[in-house]
Amino acid sequence: MNIVLLEPEIPENTGNIGRTCVAAGACLHLIRPFGFILNEKGIKRAGLDYWDKLNVSDYVNYKDFMEKNPAARVWYATTKAEKTYVQADFKKDDFIMFGKESAGIPEEILVENRERCIRIPMLEEERSLNLSNSVAVILYEALRQTGFEGLKKEGKLHHLSWSGYEA
Repeated sequence: MNIVLLEPEIPENTGNIGRTCVAAGACLHLIRPFGFILNEKGIKRAGLDYWDKLNVSDYVNYKDFMEKNPAARVWYATTKAEKTYVQADFKKDDFIMFGKESAGIPEEILVENRERCIRIPMLEEERSLNLSNSVAVILYEALRQTGFEGLKKEGKLHHLSWSGYEA
């Protein structure tokens, strides 16, 4: 799975998204311009020690991204979509694009790709979710649809006890 951030502005969001990508086995694609310096402390702090494990690609602009990924099947996350993310039919090598925090994906890109626009349902009066939360919600639905391929499928619950209370 591939996560694409178009012109991200907040380094902490990008760092958190990088960490999510590492945990999920997803590649991160960053399209310039950025609202920060890529090696900024905020990215590394938010991504903790995960940033070195991240499979990340950097593009000059949207055109560069499209030229370097001509066969990419891209889903466009936007609050303006009619289709929800659970209605998407994700495939294991899909790309899920998210726009910059202040403005989202440009309207002309959305109009050209209307059939691949998806949204997360939320209350009518709310503008949007935090970018890193949006990525996690949609990425894990895509992973669920593709059978969580390559990910640990079960965990181990250990016996825990706190002050006499046993779980």
